[in-house]
Amino acid sequence: MTTLRFVETLREIIDGVEVILSDIWGVVHNGLEAFPEACAALHAFRQRGGTVILITNAPRPADSVQRQLRKLGVADDTYDAIVSSGDLTRHFVAGHPGKRIFWLGPETDGSIHRGLDPVSAPLEQADYIVCTGLFDDETETPEDYRDMMQQALARKLPLICANPDIVVERGDRLIYCAGAIAELYRELGGEVIFYGKPHRPIYERAMELATERRGRPTSLDRVLAIGDSVRTDLTGALGFGIDCLFVTRGIHSEEFEGIDQLDPASVKELFGHPPRALMRELRW
Repeated sequence: MTTLRFVETLREIIDGVEVILSDIWGVVHNGLEAFPEACAALHAFRQRGGTVILITNAPRPADSVQRQLRKLGVADDTYDAIVSSGDLTRHFVAGHPGKRIFWLGPETDGSIHRGLDPVSAPLEQADYIVCTGLFDDETETPEDYRDMMQQALARKLPLICANPDIVVERGDRLIYCAGAIAELYRELGGEVIFYGKPHRPIYERAMELATERRGRPTSLDRVLAIGDSVRTDLTGALGFGIDCLFVTRGIHSEEFEGIDQLDPASVKELFGHPPRALMRELRW
C-alpha cells in the first residue's frame, strides 16, 4: 500500500472517466448552501462529454431533491440525472399494496408518500416500518427511539430504511439520519432493509440512467464515484467495483485537519481499502 496524497483538481484524475456518480450532501452542498466550485467542476466534466449522475440517500423522490438543489442555487446543467434512496423505497412500497405502514420521519419528508396512497397505521397495527429519519432531528437522538424499536422488535416488524446515512452536515453541525435508527434496530436484532448507499440497488439504478443518457453501457473502469463518507460512499463504490474520489470537507473533516498526505498505516486505519484519491473540496 502506497502513501495516499491529496489532489487539487478533478481534472487531474479523470483521464478515461466517462461517468461520475456523485454524492450530493457534503460534496455539492452542506444543507444550507451550495458549493459553487463543486458545481462548476461537475458542469465542466459534462462539457467535456462526461455524464454526471447524482446519487443521494435523501429519503425523497428525485424531483423533490431537484427542487431543493434549485433553491440552494445548484443549476440543472450541473448533472444529468438524480437517483435517490427515496425513489427506491417508494418502489418497495408500491410493490406491497395493502400492507399497513408505520411511517417514521419528519413532515418535511412527506413527498416520499406522494402518489402512493399508503395504508398508514400506528406501530401496534403496522405490517412494517418505513423510516425516513427522526421526527425531530434538531433535538432528538437515536436513543430516544430505543423503546419504540423494542416494541417493533416484539412484533417482528421489518424496518425499511430510506436513508442509510448515520449523520449528515447541516451547516457546521452533524444531524442524525434514518440510518442511525436502523442501525439501532439491527443491533437489537430487528430486520432492516436498506435502500441507498452503500447498497448495490442505488448504483445499479444510477448506471441504468447513465446508459439511457449516453445511449450505451459504460465499463465500470470508466466510472468514478465522489463522496465524503467512508461508510456509505467509499464502501458502496468499492463494493460495486468502481473507484472513489474521497472529499474530506464533509462529515470526516476533523479527522483530516492539517493533513497533507497519509502513510500506509493511516490509510488502513481510516479507510481499510483506500480511495483513488483525496480532495479537500471538489473543484475543477
